[in-house]
Formats: sequence, structure tokens, C-alpha cells
Amino acid sequence: MKSVITTVVSAADAAGRFPTTSDLESVQGNIQRASARLEAAEKLASNYEAVVKEAGDACFSKYAYLKSSGEAGDSQEKINKCYRDIDHYMRLINYCLVVGGTGPLDEWGIAGAREVYRTLNLPTASYVAAFAFTRDRLCCPRDMSAQAGVEYAAYLDYVINALS
Repeated sequence: MKSVITTVVSAADAAGRFPTTSDLESVQGNIQRASARLEAAEKLASNYEAVVKEAGDACFSKYAYLKSSGEAGDSQEKINKCYRDIDHYMRLINYCLVVGGTGPLDEWGIAGAREVYRTLNLPTASYVAAFAFTRDRLCCPRDMSAQAGVEYAAYLDYVINALS
């Protein structure tokens, strides 16, 4: 799984060299932020059901037409799949917080996602709205410390940008 550490080591190995001072500083920064990332991962894991429900509700509130006949959420089964997808991305964000890199999102969530959603006639804008709502709803220190919030929001932004 890709992380800052594995990326640095892989790049150095591919170049047949030891990690540079800059490489090591990058790893050091990643390690220094680990406690904030793990706090965010813990907070998300302890409350993910509410986070997923609020994000999905925000999606269907903003895009109410999705529940119309012939649209992506025209049955309870399809609505449940939307919530399932949001849950999946939230778990991947949690994994990213744990490993300190975008590897889980890149490998299991983003590669080909836009094409799949387009093929299934699922608008990515609704997912973007769900994740933007979650990011904008974040309140520090109510939900987590400021640094943990920065780490969490960065991965939400990563998903938002990937699906936009």
C-alpha cells in the first residue's frame, strides 16, 4: 500500500540511491503528523455511521431529483447503494489516515471510479456534495483537534478533487 514512507523508499531504490535529506524530511513530517491522523481515524471510526448518514442525507437533500423515476436513487435499493458507496469512501479515508498516504483511496476508491459512475448513470456531483458537506460540517475542537481536522479534511478534499 502506498504511503509517504513506501513512496520515498521505492523512489530511492528505483534510482539506486539512499533516501536524500529531503526524502527523510518528508518522512519525518509524515511521522510527526501521525498522532493527529490517528486521532482523526479514531474519531471517524467511532462515529462513522452518523457521518455516513449525514453525508448521504445532504446528498439527497441537495439533489432531490435523484429520487425521481429513472434517476440514480429512484428505489430504496439504489439509495442504499449510495450510502454504501459513501461508507466505502469513509473507510478508505480512515485507512489513509492510518497509513499516512493516499494509497487506499488511489488503489481501491479512485482508479476508474468516474468511469464506473458514468457508465451506471450515477452523478459524481452528488458524491462530491456529500463529502463537501462532511468537510464543511467538521468543527474543531468539537469533533477532533485542529491538527486532526486538517488531516481529515485533506483526505476529504482529495476525494472531492478526484471525483470532480
